[in-house]
Amino acid sequence: MPDILLIVIVGTVFFLLLLSGLYIHSVLLAVGIVGLILVEGTAILPGFLRNDPFIQSASYTLTTIPLFVLMAQFILQAGIVRDMFTIVYNISRGKTGMLGALTIIVGGLLGAVSGSGTATSASLGQVAVPELKKHGFKDSLAGAVAAAGGSLSGIIPPSIILILYGVITETPIGDLFIGALIPGIMIMFVFIGCMFYWLNKTKDLDVAATDVIKYKHIATSRVIIVSLVGLFIATIIFGGIYAGFVTPTEAGAVGAFAAFIAALVLGKVNKTFLVSSFTETIKVTGMVILILIGAKIFSRFVSLSLLPRKVVEMMGPLIEYPALVLVILTVIFFVLFMFIEGAAVILMTLPVLLPIIQMMNVDVLWFGVFVSVICTLGLITPPVGLSVYAVSSVSKIPVESVFKYTTIFAIIVAIVVCGLLIIFPGLATWLPSTM
Repeated sequence: MPDILLIVIVGTVFFLLLLSGLYIHSVLLAVGIVGLILVEGTAILPGFLRNDPFIQSASYTLTTIPLFVLMAQFILQAGIVRDMFTIVYNISRGKTGMLGALTIIVGGLLGAVSGSGTATSASLGQVAVPELKKHGFKDSLAGAVAAAGGSLSGIIPPSIILILYGVITETPIGDLFIGALIPGIMIMFVFIGCMFYWLNKTKDLDVAATDVIKYKHIATSRVIIVSLVGLFIATIIFGGIYAGFVTPTEAGAVGAFAAFIAALVLGKVNKTFLVSSFTETIKVTGMVILILIGAKIFSRFVSLSLLPRKVVEMMGPLIEYPALVLVILTVIFFVLFMFIEGAAVILMTLPVLLPIIQMMNVDVLWFGVFVSVICTLGLITPPVGLSVYAVSSVSKIPVESVFKYTTIFAIIVAIVVCGLLIIFPGLATWLPSTM
């Protein structure tokens, strides 16, 4: 079959299934099977369908995912997220700009301990948005700040995107976690800068600067427990992995145990707590494994079709200009993350693009961090923008008005942070090299 006809058929099937509303793992599996039949016929299917799903899901590296998700659920179900924001609110004394900046910082920290952008954004939408609105933020800007803070879970470890990238490319997940720290902090500061700019342009002048701050009461014992748990988990994830005391899997296990003990001390552990935590963990883990299985079959088709080699040949003249190729890939990924869920984009594109990256002698670890930055932006850009939808659903702010700000945030981060990563790759590779 001619290459062009093969690409047209498979591409058409992919987009039709995607538009039909099927889950992405079903789309990847179906497209992979159709592609394999077109390339090799039906005789090849039994071997792949019998072996590949088990091999993919039995990877020890994947144990990192349920442990970090379980840790996140213990933290969320125990109410630690709400307590952390209450502490931040009291410390900031309700100052408008400071409250917005601390919302983004707390979003990054919560993303670090939860690994869930949607959950973090929803939590901030419930707790932070009402307070931001009271202190001069327009509804849409308040929602944008909460969504931007929640989106940082795409880059701040333990990001599931980084874990999946490490599994597919066989890159050490600990190195990816540490390498993502500096870019993650850079994104955080760019978000804060954008927030201050738009706040000065849109601040509600009817809100008096001398408003009396109503401190929210929180027991001293809860403050101590929440602070210690957050400090301990952050130390284990970042310090423990960096120093080599624990592996990412062990860090997830210790973090989950610490979160459970904290919930126990806070008196939150009951039947509902346990059922909700384990149910959500099973759902998220099952979703990720199903996506991986579908992506494995899809990558088999990509490999047998020799598509990566053909793409490399097409881009041959550009290989000598790595910066130009990276700019092109940035645009491609940015567009893909606007329409397709982050994990699916990673698993669909890597089989095709990884050979190109390797031919250009680009550091695979650096590229993983680079892609995770773009994935973070996908959480706040239309039409998917999961963080924006999470905030909108809990705060009742129209999603279109929130996207108006978050899209600008995303474009500025793409230009500033992605540009600096291309010019100074050491921003992502220096810390891992010192481990």
